[in-house]
Amino acid sequence: MLTRLPIVVTLTLVAAPLAAQDPSERDLRDVVREQVREVVRDHTEVRGGPRAYQGRERGPEQTERFSRKVRLGRDGRFTIENIAGDITVTGGSGDEVSIEAVKRTRGDRSQLGTVQILVDERPGRVEVRTNHTGRNDRVAVDYTVTVPTSAGVDAKSVSGNVKITAVQGVVRAEAISGNITTASTPKLEAAKSVSGDVNLTDATADADLNASSVSGLIRARGLRARSLELGTVSGDVVLSDVACTRLAVRSVSGSVEYSGALAKTGRYDINSHSGTIRLALAGDVGFELSATSFSGSIRSELPMTLGPTSSRNDRRRPGPPGHSTHAVFGDGSAALVIRTFSGDIVITKR
Repeated sequence: MLTRLPIVVTLTLVAAPLAAQDPSERDLRDVVREQVREVVRDHTEVRGGPRAYQGRERGPEQTERFSRKVRLGRDGRFTIENIAGDITVTGGSGDEVSIEAVKRTRGDRSQLGTVQILVDERPGRVEVRTNHTGRNDRVAVDYTVTVPTSAGVDAKSVSGNVKITAVQGVVRAEAISGNITTASTPKLEAAKSVSGDVNLTDATADADLNASSVSGLIRARGLRARSLELGTVSGDVVLSDVACTRLAVRSVSGSVEYSGALAKTGRYDINSHSGTIRLALAGDVGFELSATSFSGSIRSELPMTLGPTSSRNDRRRPGPPGHSTHAVFGDGSAALVIRTFSGDIVITKR
């Protein structure tokens, strides 16, 4: 039985309306766990049998090594798909792809032969796939790959971490159950995980960048992009030294931290159902603020001119839960729209 599992991850994050009843943290965690179980189950089932990889047994580990070099070209595209095991891709010199893989199992050694590593070579493109031909095998494959530094990379894993470093071409990384880590990737387009963290360092996106996780945090440092779209159901979003023209952040159960500059005429839209939102702003770009928190406070260290507010929501005097503020800092050229149901909104100077 030849098995090839396509990886298609669709995350839908819906922020609850502020007027709705606030669910408990336990309820949110239960919802998240069920979502993760459903997604992993849907994407790891094999036709004619149970899941392709069900974890390791307790016997001694059996291994088998695979090694191959393939010419790609300096501006080619490298694609890799894995079911169980980690993927590590690094940019290097030359015009070849170096593929080193280790099959491993704690079951019977014969299981190693039921897993095939297929390498498809075409002009300007190399594709690597892991195919499980047996039923209920317990085999994982760890890949260590070096590609030409200017090549593009598309890496997908069902159960395993994905790490991509020093790749100058277009990068896309996805995992169902595993962390995504990228560093020094100036053309990062997407980084998505269902059950795992997303860590981005020194990335630049020429166009739009999308990063998401259902059950995990999103952490980005030194990010430069025209547009950022970030979403998580159960996890924090932490952005430091970030610069973008448009920002959209959605979190159901988690806090959001943003540290960086604003762009003139930029728009920054941040929503968290259950979590505090903190902004540490660098530079002197003015902004117009629209902030709402149902059961938290709204505080700013920056001198702002208050706009119209309802009598019960005026932040200048105490009142019942349900705070909404409209204010302007400087010339008001950028737009900040910040909403949280259960959490504070804090704006400081970096």
